[in-house]
Amino acid sequence: MLLTVPELARMVDFSAVRTDVDLAEVHELAAQSRKYNCICAFVLPCYVRPLADLMAGAPEVGAGGVVGFPSGGNTTDIKAAEARGLLDDGADELDMVINVGLLRSGKDTAVADDVRAVVDAAAGAPVKVILEAHYLTDDQIRRGADLSVQSGASFIKTGTGWAQTGATAHNVSLIKSVVGDSAGIKAAGGVRDLATVVELYRCGARRFGISLASGVRIFQACAALPGGAVEI
Repeated sequence: MLLTVPELARMVDFSAVRTDVDLAEVHELAAQSRKYNCICAFVLPCYVRPLADLMAGAPEVGAGGVVGFPSGGNTTDIKAAEARGLLDDGADELDMVINVGLLRSGKDTAVADDVRAVVDAAAGAPVKVILEAHYLTDDQIRRGADLSVQSGASFIKTGTGWAQTGATAHNVSLIKSVVGDSAGIKAAGGVRDLATVVELYRCGARRFGISLASGVRIFQACAALPGGAVEI
């Protein structure tokens, strides 16, 4: 199977969620997301409203906001309120960080309730649950994925991009073994080249969270291949 740049872009969320992101970068993120027709662009909560305004006239490119980012340690009430606020600001999709500490502590009911509260607050908007797999054992990754799906998550996401790792073939394959076709998988945290995208696609990922600089390089690498397409 071959994927062209336009087809690949419909699996890519360009993201700018570092501490030092400024409004100039948000404007560039929006411009490049529109240029390539990415499926979504993600920013920190304070930038969701300006991003949504910049996306006006490009209905195929969603605006995304992050909930409980990057630690996941906010109270459930705060996460639910943040989700509602982001939607009011124009977010089309939400990526929430699971309560990593409670998951590590074996507090499965509290973890599930936390996810469910954000899913309910999202009122039908897609919610991707970030496991931040770098800090979890295989068993914790399995439990986190299972609890998230049971609580209504649309996607399970490997990481925030703030940890040292996240989007590995092992982690994506592990999540796929749990969720099957009941939820999608978003690979994020270390997706910096086309070879990694191909590897993780083959493991089951169908969405990719990629920084703007890495994403542009990946699209350029794909376009430079014979026929302008990569074999998946």
